[in-house]
Amino acid sequence: MVRTEISLFLVNAPGELGKLATLLSDAGVNIDALTIQDASEYVREIFKARGKSLKRIAPAASYGSMQKDSANHALMRLLVDETDKAVDLLSRGGYVFDMIPVIALEIDNQPGTLAQMAQKFGEEGINISYVYGSALPDEKKSLFIFCPEDIELASRIFKD
Repeated sequence: MVRTEISLFLVNAPGELGKLATLLSDAGVNIDALTIQDASEYVREIFKARGKSLKRIAPAASYGSMQKDSANHALMRLLVDETDKAVDLLSRGGYVFDMIPVIALEIDNQPGTLAQMAQKFGEEGINISYVYGSALPDEKKSLFIFCPEDIELASRIFKD
């Protein structure tokens, strides 16, 4: 199923995740899935992409600033049950964020199921930019989030 993922830069400091989680929970917004990574890795990937393509993704003066600023932030990706409400809260809270469509799949929590899903993407010629997911060991289902390069094709393949 297609869902909207919110990506945001979170200050990399004690208490910031708790502050964001409280902001959402106080408004009744549940976090269905999330992943957090050091934003400096994200910026390094931008530099690598620029090096491969020889095109600037940002003005030259921005690269030094981006590299310095990214050390103080984490890149957070999350799915919530009430996206519009979360976006409003984030906007009012001054967070820098973006939204993109992703494929959220509830799959059986057993060996080989993730492999089958990943193979299905490959067989259809759809590259996966990133994926995250989890399940508790004794649960029968797990939730995995895929960010495919071709969301239209992926959404047709992985209907509800």
